[in-house]
Amino acid sequence: MLTLASILTTTALLSLAMAIVLGSLLRSSVPGVQEWFASNLMVVISLPLLALRDLIPDFISVVIANSVLALAAAYYFVGCARFVGQPSRWNVLIASITAIAVGLIIWRYAINSIPVRVLIMTTFFCTICVASSVVLLRHRPAHRNPYNYWFAAILALIFATCQLTRGIYFITLDQPSNTMMFDNFWNIVLMVIGAVTLPTMTMAAVMLTHDAMLATLEDAANHDHLTEAMSRKRLEAVAREQIMRAGKLGRPLSLLIIDLDHFKRINDTFGHAGGDEVLREFARMTRASLRDGDALGRLGGEEFGILLPNTDTNGALAIARRLREDSELHLISGAFGECHYSISIGIATWREGESFDRLSIRADRALYTAKNEGRNRVLADEYSNADSLSSAAA
Repeated sequence: MLTLASILTTTALLSLAMAIVLGSLLRSSVPGVQEWFASNLMVVISLPLLALRDLIPDFISVVIANSVLALAAAYYFVGCARFVGQPSRWNVLIASITAIAVGLIIWRYAINSIPVRVLIMTTFFCTICVASSVVLLRHRPAHRNPYNYWFAAILALIFATCQLTRGIYFITLDQPSNTMMFDNFWNIVLMVIGAVTLPTMTMAAVMLTHDAMLATLEDAANHDHLTEAMSRKRLEAVAREQIMRAGKLGRPLSLLIIDLDHFKRINDTFGHAGGDEVLREFARMTRASLRDGDALGRLGGEEFGILLPNTDTNGALAIARRLREDSELHLISGAFGECHYSISIGIATWREGESFDRLSIRADRALYTAKNEGRNRVLADEYSNADSLSSAAA
C-alpha cells in the first residue's frame, strides 16, 4: 500500500535521476539548465526531511523541508524564464518563500493546522506552474518547434490544477489536524499526482534543452562562424527554395556575387586579424542594409552571395550600387589600424527553368568581368558593359 513516506521517497529518487540527467547537460551553454539542476537537488534534499516527519523536529520536517521545496519550485520557474531570455524575478520569489516560511511557523506553532499549511504550499506550487507555462508560451522563439513548449506548458497547467485541487480538498476536511489526514484515499491520489510534478516537468525541461542544443548545432552548420552570414550550403538550399517559389508565382529573383577587392593586400598590410575584422564589418553592414527576405551568405574566403527575392535586374542593380558606395565609404578601425576597402559585384537574374548552379555561373561571370575591368564596380550579366561607377581600385 502506498504511504506518504513511500511516495516522498520515490519522488526523491526520480528527482535524483533527473538531477543526474541535467548534470550531464551542465556543460552546455543552454540558459536555465543550472537552475533546473538546482531545482531537482532541492527536491532531493527536502523530500527525505518531509518523510522523516515525527522522527525529527517539526521545525526541520515542516518548516525547513517545505521552504526548501518551495525554493525548488522557484528554481524551476527561474530556469524556464532564463531559457526564454526573461528576467528571473528572484526578488519576488525570495519574498514569497520568506512569507511561506513565516506562514508555516505560524500555522504549526501558533495554530497547528495541516490544511492551512497544505493550502499555502499548493497555492505557491500552482502559481509557479502557471507562471512557468505562461513564460514558456509567451516568449517561445518563433523559429523553434512549438511541440516541446506546448508540452511543457500543458503539463504545468495540469499540475497547477492538481495542486489547487489538493489545497481546496484539504481545507475542506473536517477532522483533527494530524498526520492521519494524509492517509485517506483522495489525498494519496493527489499526492501521487503532485509527487510526479517536478520530475515530469523536468523531463519536459530536458526536451527543451535538447531542442535548444539541436538548434544551436543547426545554426552553427547553417552559418559562417566568423561573419554570421549563411554558410554556402545553407544559401544554396535557400536559393533552391526561392527558385521554386519564383517559378510557381512568376516573380523575379536576382543573385549578387560580391568579392572584396585586393583582399590579400588587406591581409598582408593589416594581418589576418585585420582581414577578419573587415569581413565581419562588411557582413554586419550588409545585413543591416538588406530587406526582410533577402539572404546573405559567405561563399568562401572574401566572396559573398546575396539572394534578392522579388527583385529584377534593375532592382538588383540599385541595391548593388548602394552597397558598393557604402563599402567604399566604410572605414574600419581597430588595434590593427584603419582600413578602407572596396567591392566588386556581379549580378544575374533568374530565368525560367534555370538551375541555381547556372544562375551562379552567370553572376560569377559578371563578377569576373567587373574585376577585369578595374574592380570597385557593378556589372549585371544581362548587360554587355560595366556599370559606370568607376573609382580607384582598393
